[in-house]
Amino acid sequence: MNNTIGIEVLPMSTTRLPADPLGVATQDRIATVRRVRRSALVAGVATLVLAVLAGAANVAVIGGLVTKDDAAKTASDVLASSGLFRLGLTALVVAVILDVIVAWALLTFFEPVDKDLSRLAAWFRLSYAAVFAVAIGQLLGVLPLLDAGTPSAFTMDQRHTQALAKIEDFLNIWHVGLVLFGLHLVLIGYLAYRSGYVPRALGVLLVIAGAGYLVDSFAGMLVANYAANVAAVTFIGEALLMLWLLVKGRIVTPNGSDRHTQGTQHA
Repeated sequence: MNNTIGIEVLPMSTTRLPADPLGVATQDRIATVRRVRRSALVAGVATLVLAVLAGAANVAVIGGLVTKDDAAKTASDVLASSGLFRLGLTALVVAVILDVIVAWALLTFFEPVDKDLSRLAAWFRLSYAAVFAVAIGQLLGVLPLLDAGTPSAFTMDQRHTQALAKIEDFLNIWHVGLVLFGLHLVLIGYLAYRSGYVPRALGVLLVIAGAGYLVDSFAGMLVANYAANVAAVTFIGEALLMLWLLVKGRIVTPNGSDRHTQGTQHA
């Protein structure tokens, strides 16, 4: 009699078990939250520095040294404060660089809402920065025109007039570029309104701020001697966004909060 007991040996499976989809999704979500919070801080800080530099440069260079329709006085004031003029130019160039940084940071911050619209908003901001850089290029030619030691076929009075014209060109080109900036703010406001993690009221204020720039820019092109400054009133949305990004942006959770992301509050 055969007492051997047959035992069937099953082949060991070499197939890997699928990764835990919940774990992968959770890790991706945590990474997104951290990325959004970092971009909020970058955008807030860059916007704050940008506001200080651009504001100071415009007050010092345009407001303090330029006298409308008076080329001789403008030339005299610019020459007397040439160091301040150069400092203002440097601040404006840095402002362009900061605009690029803010464009990238806001793109990252709002990507969870709508990637395509976030990219479009970023392109509007980058296009504005490019136009602003062209405008600044006009100011770079001012001091050489006013330098008596620079060879020229024009009289000094003519060169003073040309220098003032370059400053006016800077303003005109910049104001045209503000159309792009206004469109950027309108899209950012819309994204903020839809986000669920930015106050909707702030989104509305940003749309209004963008509309203010659009009104001023188009009115300046279409209405002779347009002197109103709507953006000086509607800009409050920009200021509040900057403050909100600095204070609340670092603890925001895209698309609401859940138990998986609570641990990233201070990441």
